[in-house]
Amino acid sequence: MDKVYESPEAAISDLADGASIAVSGFGQSAGSPMSLLEALHKRGSRDLCLVGNTIPPGAGPLIDERRVRHLIMSFTSRAGRLSATDELLADGVMTYELVAQGTLVERLRAAGAGLGAIYTPTGLNTPIADGKDIRYFDGRPYVLETALRVDYAFIAAHRADRSGNIEFRAANQHFGPSFAKAARVAIVEVDEIVEDGELPPERIDLPGIFVARVVRTTVPNTLPKYGLKRRPADVAREYHGKPGWTRVQIAEQAARLLPEPSYVNLGLGIPSYVSSFIKDRDIVLHGENGILGYGDIVDDEETYPDVFNATGVSVTPRPGISYFDSVTAFEMVRSGRVDVVVMGAYQADAEGSVANWATPEMTGGGIGGAMDLVASTQAGGSVMVLMEHCDSQGRPKLVQRCTYPLTGKACVDVVVTDLAVFRRRDGALTIESVAPGFTAEEVWALTDMEAHTPRT
Repeated sequence: MDKVYESPEAAISDLADGASIAVSGFGQSAGSPMSLLEALHKRGSRDLCLVGNTIPPGAGPLIDERRVRHLIMSFTSRAGRLSATDELLADGVMTYELVAQGTLVERLRAAGAGLGAIYTPTGLNTPIADGKDIRYFDGRPYVLETALRVDYAFIAAHRADRSGNIEFRAANQHFGPSFAKAARVAIVEVDEIVEDGELPPERIDLPGIFVARVVRTTVPNTLPKYGLKRRPADVAREYHGKPGWTRVQIAEQAARLLPEPSYVNLGLGIPSYVSSFIKDRDIVLHGENGILGYGDIVDDEETYPDVFNATGVSVTPRPGISYFDSVTAFEMVRSGRVDVVVMGAYQADAEGSVANWATPEMTGGGIGGAMDLVASTQAGGSVMVLMEHCDSQGRPKLVQRCTYPLTGKACVDVVVTDLAVFRRRDGALTIESVAPGFTAEEVWALTDMEAHTPRT
């Protein structure tokens, strides 16, 4: 059963206008099927629905030419950045549905498994759950999410044989398996095609029964593979002429608070720097892209190809590291096997609620995996938030009640800002320690919540 096609153009020759296409890719461009996207652009297809974690870089021309009618994404917008996509969404030219990352892959997996829907704890008490059925199981609430079937899946992988068996490399598996299983026609572009039998069975990550077509990659991915350029991590923000902790120092403070032994998820941005302070401690780091047991950040993408964290930054593989898809990654979180989740935020409030996916200036937002991660608290996990004390406009990020759309309600246990470490006690945040040169009174004056002193 030879599934190899001569070119990306041949592989999509039957793709009709109005098709729904799940497109793989993590970070800025890791795992993006650039060859298939270019062939799609050349084909002139219109009225498309794109499904994915974030808008793939190769889809930019399709969006600019208004050939995409609908997006189903975990990220449609980024804070502080205005794109052509934002303008089209704001004008209603293109519509969208925001889906939490773990829910996205689970809806696609459900479609591939022949299921009609799933119930998940993700999204409770947030706008994502508005209007959806809520059911209780064992006394806990769950949100109904329907299966998500697509016409096509465009996926990038490392190697394939002629029967369509697929091998991904390291952490670049992420969305590939769930996207392929949900598709009527799954097309995979690969770096290398080998004869049947040349892929060791134990290295087949996606069996050929889920793959309809295979092509060789023809368009090199010349974009930065992992993430956008990071902000300076060693420059401190000043408050009243005094420097707080740098972003790296915030991460260092957080690392000291992590228990041992533990499994710890590190989210985007500041939390990613925590890995530099784990060293030989009995802590195993987890990333929702499908990685468990990584170490320090490395400065290049070639030392350890396709080994990257959830921020999309290259990291060191530690002894015992393992790789898997995003479905498995979120199973680890929602089941409570990850002990601590460390994430960034736009706001956190006195009752421990957190908002980190949308601000009033954004159209849509960037949910990513955060809602799935805070759902871990239902199974006994702990949530730690790392952020600067005020935003770029000088507005406090610690508030009495979140005014931005919630990611999770009353779920945060610890907050570390560039001015202080806070812990939730007696239903409110209390200060445990402050940055050098500051007093607790100065820190409280820079928040928008009532000061709280723990009981003695």
